[in-house]
Amino acid sequence: MKKLLYILLLGLLTSCTKTFLDKKPDQTLVVPQTFQDLQALLDNANTMNLNLPALGEVSSDDYYVTDAAFASVTTPMFRNAYTWNKDLYEGSPDVIDWNYCYQQVFYSNVVLEGLAKMSATQRADPRYAAEKGSALFFRAYGLYAAAQLFCKPYHASTAATDLGMPVRTSSDITQKSTRASVKATYGQVTADLQESLGYLPQTVSIKTRPSLAAGNGLLARVYLSMADYPHAFQYADQALKLYSTLLDYNTASTAKLHPFRKYNDEVIFHSRIYYTSLTNNTSRLRIDTSLYALYQPDDLRKVLFFTPAAPGQTFKGSYTGTDDLFNGVATDELYLIRAEASARMGQKDAAMADLQTLLDKRYRTGTYSPPAAATAAEVLELVLAERRKELLLRGLRWSDLRRFNEEPGREVTLQRQLNGQLYTLPPNDPRYVLPIPDIVIQLSGIPQNPR
Repeated sequence: MKKLLYILLLGLLTSCTKTFLDKKPDQTLVVPQTFQDLQALLDNANTMNLNLPALGEVSSDDYYVTDAAFASVTTPMFRNAYTWNKDLYEGSPDVIDWNYCYQQVFYSNVVLEGLAKMSATQRADPRYAAEKGSALFFRAYGLYAAAQLFCKPYHASTAATDLGMPVRTSSDITQKSTRASVKATYGQVTADLQESLGYLPQTVSIKTRPSLAAGNGLLARVYLSMADYPHAFQYADQALKLYSTLLDYNTASTAKLHPFRKYNDEVIFHSRIYYTSLTNNTSRLRIDTSLYALYQPDDLRKVLFFTPAAPGQTFKGSYTGTDDLFNGVATDELYLIRAEASARMGQKDAAMADLQTLLDKRYRTGTYSPPAAATAAEVLELVLAERRKELLLRGLRWSDLRRFNEEPGREVTLQRQLNGQLYTLPPNDPRYVLPIPDIVIQLSGIPQNPR
């Protein structure tokens, strides 16, 4: 029974679920039916907001650890993700990244099915629209997060045949899971988010609930990862028209252990990456030295994001107000998405205007002067450099590396040094697609990713 409930949380069906279906349901189980019941599922922060996937960040190049720090990490999955080992799990039952994504999808489906059973009178209640919009948003968020790890990046010429994710639009665990194409996976994500815009409220009582600006912002992020720049611009622009506040870093305290508070004014939607002993541990994490060197003396991010920790620097600039890593939707990301999309579409002045707006709030007052850029291509390089500096340790870098590897001349080769050994991840290496957890493959029979 425990295994079958475990499979339920994975969002998968195996042939052995017939045993579960043959059992008489426990009459003490509460089936969510009321607005209060359904909102309680959506407000389950541990599932919906606080445990987004971490393996992409563990695998990325924002940070490094020393030999001694790496030796103290005991979880095989984290050690292997850090060194891009082909055998990620080493036979362990680790499913945490997969599990959290599909829990989010499952809860969302339960809420959508509960709402579908409501009467016409109940559907006129404002809570109906808010909860439906939230469930669509969260279902898209979970599926998109999984796609950044477990399937190839979106490429228009191959998306229809590349293996994507199991797309679950029902809470019925008797439905056998199969892998959809990458095109169908992203199609579901964008369709859910676009539909959510017709229901999400403009304001929310707490930032763990998605707003209309959050729905537009997440759509902008998704379309950017698809290299669909007109749509990325459209939804980033719409989000910023709804909410555009930026923090003035000149007012932040450099002396604080964590300079930015949780739910600060720049945050549109709050979520965080689950804790790992590599990326959330300031005693182990060190900032990549070449990344740290990019910050100019008058750039306040240099003192608000980092603090000395021998050797080098560690990170203190999360928008969670703690060592936990923020990966929700915030206005700084949206300015950079709109700027990048503008530059890629040849609108260099619009891109520079967004860059100026952001960096005026990041440099000491009156010290930022935009460098000369004569062409949209030159502006794009400036925007991408600022994206690298602004959005580190946000759970976005892995997706950026995957999409940049699709662009000739922008590919990145990752390297790690550990105990005198050099580890390398070349552009477009199969290891940019993480293996699906072994137990999921065993129980579902879906195809594994080649490594």
